[in-house]
Amino acid sequence: MGASPNSGDRPLTCSGYFERQARTRGFFRVAGVDEVGRGCLFGPVFAAAVILDPTRPVRGLRDSKQLDPDRRQVLAARIRERALAWAVASVEARRIDEVNILQASRLAMKQAVERLAPGPDYVLVDAIALDVAAPQQALIHGDARCFSIAAASILAKVDRDECLRRWDEVYPQYGLAQHKGYATPEHLRALAAHGPSDEHRFTFEPVALAVPPGAEPPAGRRMQLSLFAAEAR
Repeated sequence: MGASPNSGDRPLTCSGYFERQARTRGFFRVAGVDEVGRGCLFGPVFAAAVILDPTRPVRGLRDSKQLDPDRRQVLAARIRERALAWAVASVEARRIDEVNILQASRLAMKQAVERLAPGPDYVLVDAIALDVAAPQQALIHGDARCFSIAAASILAKVDRDECLRRWDEVYPQYGLAQHKGYATPEHLRALAAHGPSDEHRFTFEPVALAVPPGAEPPAGRRMQLSLFAAEAR
């Protein structure tokens, strides 16, 4: 099979290696899957799945966190135009509080895979296993190593950022358009000043601690601190 281009201590390089390896094994609809917003304090977690067309490459793919917003927008348009299939899914904050952020992220990724048309015959996923029918391979740092996972991270990031810009119009006091719901000093100051909104994640410690004394979370929500609350993605 040959060595991975990222074996050993070499810097991570994003490439089509894993897709090519899958095709040599007889798989031709190879989907990359990733999520965005796992470490945020506000709003949904997003996921995307992408089956790239090897005959219509998208140059410049890499982890969405390594790209500026304008470049992500350009690449997202090219991915949607050239991919064999792509899909985006999200899981809202209320559901995150019900099942925890890890399970909500897995659910969003599963939904994105299931929305692909045509569906994949092989799945490359960033770091964790999914409950999907197709055979799969979990890749640590997949968004930095694998073109199709990087493409998924870009679509998920672009859609989530747009979602947070829309939420900023509803809740302007939090500055969501700037920090996109992450635990920045600005966001923490706004939580301290205004308390959390209904769309915050009450199982995340900074949100739970910002609930005024004696106040209750929205109906049906709980404030049991998540084991994954400190995790930033």
